[in-house]
Amino acid sequence: MQWVGTAQMAAAVSNAGGLGIVSALTQPTPQRLGIEIDKCRELTNHPFGVNVTMLRSVNPPPYEEIIGTIIERNVRVVETSGNVSLEIFETLNQAGITIIHKCTSVRHAISAEKKGVHIVTIDGFECAGHPGEEDIPGLILIPASVSALTIPVIASGGIADGRGLAAALCLGASGICMGTRFVATKEAPVHEKIKLALVNAHENDTRLMFRTLGNTARVLSNKVSNEVIALETRPDGCTFDELRLLVSGARGRQTLVTGEIDSGVIWAGQVVGLINDIPTCRVLIERMVKQCNEQLAVASSMF
Repeated sequence: MQWVGTAQMAAAVSNAGGLGIVSALTQPTPQRLGIEIDKCRELTNHPFGVNVTMLRSVNPPPYEEIIGTIIERNVRVVETSGNVSLEIFETLNQAGITIIHKCTSVRHAISAEKKGVHIVTIDGFECAGHPGEEDIPGLILIPASVSALTIPVIASGGIADGRGLAAALCLGASGICMGTRFVATKEAPVHEKIKLALVNAHENDTRLMFRTLGNTARVLSNKVSNEVIALETRPDGCTFDELRLLVSGARGRQTLVTGEIDSGVIWAGQVVGLINDIPTCRVLIERMVKQCNEQLAVASSMF
């Protein structure tokens, strides 16, 4: 949700009954993040959180300053992902912040629990972004994580409607996390053509980039992602430096602004095959809860 997780987006989700998340790395500096947190607080009186993603980077963001800003602004929930140090977890815990850590494997989830996180989000292979390297789908990964942990598990990846919510609950999850589905909402700060591309896509219209680099990323199929994969699968392979200009964050951000589908990377999960409209966040969440209750009732009546 980088470039999408703004105060506007987070507040819309929170006002609709979910937990909206502001993306820290969408903001250029920790100071701008502080302003964005203040803006979100002006737009909603409901809880919201901040995401801090710590992935490999040539020029890593100033994570300590980002965490400092979050604590100074009295944010009560932080979602982390990537290679988060024990020191950062301890700092957040000492500040009384609820930590939700995103994982793509059971062993990483177990490690996160031992480090003091309060909730784990488990990302199945279907998810957008980085699904890890083990290719375990949610139908297996969710219950396996629930069985292995004593803390709550949030299911993520491949969920777009009340059927997915009902399934996640039946698998033992305490809730769900959605990214791609929220991009195709009225409030999402992206070009309408991007939203329509998600609506028109099918479940087989995503691609896995960076597989040869050990940093798999699921994105929407377009000219850029296909070119990246073509370079990766050359007989002699390729280096990240050869891909850098194609997959730059600035280029991807511009794509979301202009709606030029083939000009940059568009992060998206296989859940695009279940997206058929562009509702408001409130309509989406209310519809999901209603459908979830209906599906659980139907399932229950079968026994």
